[in-house]
Amino acid sequence: MPSPASAGRWPLIVQLVATGCMTGLIWFVQVVHYPLMEGWPHDTFGAWEQAHRARTGPVVIPPMLTEGMVAAWLLVRRPRGLGIGMPLAGAVLLAGIWASTFLLQVPCHLRLSAGWDTATHRFLVDSNWIRTIAWTLRLVLAVAMLWRADRAAESASADLASPPPGP
Repeated sequence: MPSPASAGRWPLIVQLVATGCMTGLIWFVQVVHYPLMEGWPHDTFGAWEQAHRARTGPVVIPPMLTEGMVAAWLLVRRPRGLGIGMPLAGAVLLAGIWASTFLLQVPCHLRLSAGWDTATHRFLVDSNWIRTIAWTLRLVLAVAMLWRADRAAESASADLASPPPGP
C-alpha cells in the first residue's frame, strides 16, 4: 500500500507528464509547424488547415484536459510541503493558456480554414508565443512542485525514523 506521501505525488507526476507533453508540442508548433504553414500551397490552404485542425484536436485535447483537472485538484488537495502559491500560479498560467487558445489561436485557425491570409498567419505565429512561454513556465513550476513535495516527504520520513530526543 502506498504511503500518504507517495500517494500525494501522483497528481504532481500526472501534471508533469501532461505539461511536459504540451510544452514539447507547443515548442515544435511555434518553431517548426506554424512557420512552415507559409510554404503550404496557398491555393488549397483551407483544406490543409482543416486537416490540420482535425488531426491536432485528438493530440492536444487529452493532455490539456488532464492539466485542467490536475490544476483544479491541486488547488483543493495539495501534497505535504506545497502551499497554495505554486498551484495557484500554475492555474493562472493554465487559464492564460486556455484564454489565448480560445480567444486568439482558434479564431485564427478558423479564418485560415477559409483560405490563406498572410496577416492572420502572422498574428497566429506571433500570438502563439503567449502559450509557448506560459507552458514553459508551467513546466518549470511542475518540476518545482514535485521537487518541493518530495523534499517535504523526505523530511517527514526522516523525522519519523529519528529516535526520540533523550532525557
